[in-house]
Amino acid sequence: MRAFLYSIVAVFLAVLANPSMADGMKHDGIMVEQPWARATAGPAKAGAAYMTLVNHGEATDRLVGAKSDLSARTEIHTHLMENGVMKMRQVEGIEVAPGTPTVLQPGGLHIMFMGLKAPFKEGQELPLTLVFENAGEVPVTFKVQGVGASQPMQNHDHSKQGHSQGS
Repeated sequence: MRAFLYSIVAVFLAVLANPSMADGMKHDGIMVEQPWARATAGPAKAGAAYMTLVNHGEATDRLVGAKSDLSARTEIHTHLMENGVMKMRQVEGIEVAPGTPTVLQPGGLHIMFMGLKAPFKEGQELPLTLVFENAGEVPVTFKVQGVGASQPMQNHDHSKQGHSQGS
């Protein structure tokens, strides 16, 4: 029992010493930090989520999918410039190398929700499951920000969001 209590105290102290750990929890070496989305405007049937993926493991992992009950389809997308026109395209996966954060952000890689069942409303906290080749399924909760948001809110309570489940 004493060893158990010491381990809980050690984890607590590690979080205090390293504020970035408060943004997410590890799941088989994968940490999801600051997951967020924009509120959808009007009758929009599509939305996107963004986050930073950090691999604390020894080997490269790969994000190969996303699951959600929020939309008819949930896919991994990127933006590409083709003949001077910005277009979105589905990608088969995203490599997440050890020690190098992989950023999903507006204008770049993102999780795309197509055929939304309900609009994303500012202030909501919504579920998403990321699927990795090695780490498996990583449940995440993302916070919906305003329609014009361009980055995750910096001054907010991390205790209820951005946490993947697992050890």
